[in-house]
Amino acid sequence: MIRRKIDSRIRVLIENGIHLGHRSLLIVIGEKAREQVAILHHLLSKATVRARPSVLWCYKKELGFSSHRKKRMKLIMKKLRAGKASINEENQFELFISSTEIRYCYYSETHKILGNTYGMCVLQDFEAMTPNLLARTIETVEGGGLVVILLHSLHSIRQLHAMTMDVHSRYRTEAHQDVVARFNERFLLSLASCKTCLLLDDELNVLPLSSAVSAIDPASAEAKQKVASNATELKQLIESMSDAPTVGKLLKQCKTLDQAKVILKLFDVISENNLKHTVSLTAARGRGKSAALGLAAAGAIGFGYSNIFVTSPGPENLKTFFQFVCKGFDALQFEEHIDYEVVQSINPEFNKAVVRINVTRGQRQTIQYIHPTDAIKLGQAELVIIDEAAAIPLLHVKQLLGPYLVFISSTVNGYEGTGRSLSLKLLQELREQSSKLTAVSKSSSNISAENFKFQTVGGRTLSELTLSESIRYKPGDDVELWLNQLLCLDVTTIPKVSGGGCPPPEHSSELFLQRMMSIYVAAHYKNSPNDLQMMSDAPAHHLFVLLGPFVQNSNNIPEILCVVQVCLEGDLSKASVHTSLTSGKRPSGDLIPWTLVQQFQDEDFPSLCGARIVRIATHPDYQRMGYGLRAVQLLQRYYEGKFPALDDPTTSAIDIVPIEFNMSSHNNEKRGLLDEHVSQRKKLPPLLSRLCERSAERLDWIGVSYGLTETLQRFWARSQFFPVYIRQIANELTGEYSCIMLKTLNTDQPWLIAYWTDFRRRFISLLSNPFSHFPAPLALGILAKPNLQMFNAQAAAQTTPLDRKELAVYFTNHDLKRIEMYSRNLIDHHLIVDLVPSIGKLYFLGKLNINLNAVEVAILLAFGLQLKNVADLGKELKLQSAQVLALFNRIIIKSIQCMNEICESAVECEFGIEKQPNLQIAGLQRSLDEELNEYAEEEKEKADRQLSIQLSESELKMYRIEAVEQSMLENVEQRTVTTGKRKLFKKAKSSKKRPRKQNVQV
Repeated sequence: MIRRKIDSRIRVLIENGIHLGHRSLLIVIGEKAREQVAILHHLLSKATVRARPSVLWCYKKELGFSSHRKKRMKLIMKKLRAGKASINEENQFELFISSTEIRYCYYSETHKILGNTYGMCVLQDFEAMTPNLLARTIETVEGGGLVVILLHSLHSIRQLHAMTMDVHSRYRTEAHQDVVARFNERFLLSLASCKTCLLLDDELNVLPLSSAVSAIDPASAEAKQKVASNATELKQLIESMSDAPTVGKLLKQCKTLDQAKVILKLFDVISENNLKHTVSLTAARGRGKSAALGLAAAGAIGFGYSNIFVTSPGPENLKTFFQFVCKGFDALQFEEHIDYEVVQSINPEFNKAVVRINVTRGQRQTIQYIHPTDAIKLGQAELVIIDEAAAIPLLHVKQLLGPYLVFISSTVNGYEGTGRSLSLKLLQELREQSSKLTAVSKSSSNISAENFKFQTVGGRTLSELTLSESIRYKPGDDVELWLNQLLCLDVTTIPKVSGGGCPPPEHSSELFLQRMMSIYVAAHYKNSPNDLQMMSDAPAHHLFVLLGPFVQNSNNIPEILCVVQVCLEGDLSKASVHTSLTSGKRPSGDLIPWTLVQQFQDEDFPSLCGARIVRIATHPDYQRMGYGLRAVQLLQRYYEGKFPALDDPTTSAIDIVPIEFNMSSHNNEKRGLLDEHVSQRKKLPPLLSRLCERSAERLDWIGVSYGLTETLQRFWARSQFFPVYIRQIANELTGEYSCIMLKTLNTDQPWLIAYWTDFRRRFISLLSNPFSHFPAPLALGILAKPNLQMFNAQAAAQTTPLDRKELAVYFTNHDLKRIEMYSRNLIDHHLIVDLVPSIGKLYFLGKLNINLNAVEVAILLAFGLQLKNVADLGKELKLQSAQVLALFNRIIIKSIQCMNEICESAVECEFGIEKQPNLQIAGLQRSLDEELNEYAEEEKEKADRQLSIQLSESELKMYRIEAVEQSMLENVEQRTVTTGKRKLFKKAKSSKKRPRKQNVQV
């Protein structure tokens, strides 16, 4: 065996990592790269003074050698004793894999290694790696360990950026097949920025690509002293708290100084026993959040807390938490099976995870796991711990807050998603409540006690804690910095646009990318490093940015107001659609076409071309200002062809540019890796292009698929998008229902109206079961008719009016009688509950022509379609039960009037009765007083004529005056005239008897 001298930089790099507690990254290229792992592990074992480092070996499917350790070791020792084998290079690798503790793991099962720590990580089968897998596996390596990436299938670096990754098959669609591996280029160029990275060939020669570490010096004494200072400070803190009976014992379980300080703060809050206190613990991945919460829970048991509840997305996520609870009990000298009992779940889906710990020492105490949706079970809680709150829907997290002590932990950046949405929304509300509580407490004393109580109701005190130091490695790890920059993990803070000028050209695109990803993280619940690779490599994905105003020739990078990620879909052949429908299998990609073709069984829709808005994110400082709506409007105008391209279409296609590297070995491919020099491309396409500088694709529709919320539904409804699909099963992670909305780019396409009409009919039927818990405003927003002239004309043509025959399908004559009786308040509303769903269905299908206000429509939807009771509806609408029933009675009155009109019209048609023409009301020619006076005169004349007819002359003879009496009257009148005085006289009695008076009819 020929001995070769290994480059001293490898040894110095490994030793520096051990002294400083940092990791090292080694990339080995060549066919014999696998054999060099044994040598590197040997160097690591010699440099460290601890036990032999364990190894994590990840691969795709085939390992390439047998992993049975005992059989291999037994065979090698047998050959050595027989003298049939010697320790050479091949047997050296055999001894390595036989004598080393190696965990072999498929890439598809790397989620099982979370929480474990290894001294060395080997990654082979580079084509199967994704950004998420890269971050997940590297995170398990401890400080001083090695990360080794094997590229045994490459003979040149140029093959890396041209390598076809396994994930590229998911990016290809029938209409978009050309994938450009831009992320591989980014990965390769980023290695130069990592100060602890070496590129080696299969003989452990350092390649010229490692120009950043051309000379590696041993770690200085100052750097070693700085690392030791934190350990010394932690030791001093533990010694200073040794007198505390509970805290002192638990602090000995801490690994970092940050963790010890956080536990001290948690114990201070626990000892205060303030049941309206919330503690927020945020940190990056691998900082020891779950361990700190576990020790705090053990301390709370020591302080006498009886009912402690802990929640997380699943009980398997609490493995570390319960593990450190038990460690805390051991530190407090609790004995298992005597002082406490660990209960595991019997649910096979939870894989025997711990769900409860019962403590029986002194008093009965419990640490119980509950599901995030079981907030109603927290009535007797004293302490509630929410672990990984970023993975729990925000609505459920708010419901978990109550009159008890709350600890919330969340990952603010990392490979499993971010908690930026949590910190922006929930923590911001808690900060506002805490600030109001502080302001009220500091106000003047002239505030009355009642007013003070009103202002502090619901207010909670908030304490925010952070963990910055990693458990596995020391601060300042270069591999962590490189990984964060490569995958844009540490972008929770959006950098402000400074006026100090533009950065160097080679850094401008990177700064722009970091700002864009920070807006993504701030605006969306979950982000994954795989999203970065999809945006860079997927041929159907495009990015549009709405920029703030800027000067054309300025030296500043424009500020991003809004980012829109678009995926082109559709343009599928009918043969592939027919094959998919008959086989029941759906290819990857083309989310909206494949979903709708299953829902509506329309084989013509997938042939249309469309664009799906994957994400739309607005800068947090400019949200709710209309920039998102403006971006959607500009995007629609762009695809409608209202931004004509000024350049030639053949020259404006800047997206498809062959990736090239400037290498000295370009003219001689036989020269080895030692002569390759990689540098950035000199001719890069422009970072940004105006809409008028690029030809738009010809599309038929624009769509969006999002998690259904009331806010987002209103946003897309304002943009005139039609809902066509809502998934009946909620997302397990977010608790939201996926909703697809579409908008046509051409007004002469009636298929969207037909889709919406069919969706409305289905949604009305599904409101009683899967969507019964939807808030009434959300359901009304989905059922609302779009205010479009085109829609109203086509929808009116498709809707047939309700007639008597169709009405008889829903209601019998006895049913109509019941409705009539309730409208007159003669029976209770319970007697017509079975008829309300039919009334609601007819109304929302547009067949019942009645006018209802917004509140009445909400009541009819909740009663008739969602089958809610009066009490729940009153709470939702903030109305009293009597008010709800009064409005419901008005709805029934209007409904029965409309039904009676339909029945009357049917009877008129049956008997041939023509309807009287509608009389048009005209203005009065004369005033009302004139008409009344004229009518009075006419009536008076009429009465006089009737009286004269009835009173004839023969009937008045009895009242005739005799001649003697007549002459006497004449003499009296003459005397009265001469004297001018009125004379009174007594009438003389006549000798004749007056005839008997007869009845006279007047």
